[in-house]
Amino acid sequence: MHHHDDLREELQHLATEATDSSLDDIDLVSTLEAAQRMNALDRSVPAALEPCLPAIALAADSIAAAFSRGGRLIYVGAGTPGRLGVLDASECPPTFGTDPSQVVGVIAGGSVALTTAVEGAEDDEAAAVRDLDALGLTADDVVVGISASGRTPYVIAAILEARRRSALSVSVACNPDSAAGREADIAIDVVVGPEFIAGSTRLKAGTAQKLVLNMLTTLAMVRSNKTYGNRMVDVRATNEKLVARSFSLVQDVTGAAPADVAAALDAADGEVKTAIAMILTGSSASVVRSRLAAADGSLRAVLS
Repeated sequence: MHHHDDLREELQHLATEATDSSLDDIDLVSTLEAAQRMNALDRSVPAALEPCLPAIALAADSIAAAFSRGGRLIYVGAGTPGRLGVLDASECPPTFGTDPSQVVGVIAGGSVALTTAVEGAEDDEAAAVRDLDALGLTADDVVVGISASGRTPYVIAAILEARRRSALSVSVACNPDSAAGREADIAIDVVVGPEFIAGSTRLKAGTAQKLVLNMLTTLAMVRSNKTYGNRMVDVRATNEKLVARSFSLVQDVTGAAPADVAAALDAADGEVKTAIAMILTGSSASVVRSRLAAADGSLRAVLS
């Protein structure tokens, strides 16, 4: 019983577990009024990120540095944060043309936990060590532990294992001075305050985490020359929409005639970056590819 008393005591002091008494009557007001109150709370989330921006920028730069030395970004979380990490990781290859192994999402309890709550998974510290071991974690990688409370044992164990292997560790949590943040090299503590339904951290905390992960991968990819300005020039055209987007990207950046755009994309095997450089420099696909490789994939460098 002693452990449960300790845990109750600990949770009582967490902002993510607090109860906002002004919401005591949400079951008595109209659904529209409840929605308005929920929306008013949600609006505070982007503002809560502002004090964390220096830490987010530092983490994004560190992730880009890891990519440049062949390292990976490994997200680790349990429950909702685990799902958000897997979601963000799965979206990098189509958006930025990255290898699926470059950004990895690890969720406590494994892939079954994506759709089902796995009993006790978040408390299994040994599993965190095993899961990182299975990935062959090295000092070149960055581990980002995501936890609303910042006290999830699985996530803290992953951060400690990252430290043991000299991999950079980042914590994304939603309590001030979180336990996970204290263990990590870079702490991103986004304090969003009590939830609309007390303790339901898939709400504001989940939104905050989604925003942070969006920033980490997007900014790291911009730093890694995966974009040209705000254009996703490393997009992988895996469906009709993306084929159309590839075409308009090349046309937009080069101003070339549709037939020339089509010919360049064809010669470039659908690589937007290669097609743009071919049109603007008048060089062949193979020459452009070697120039891009020499410039770490920077289209700007090749065009200047």
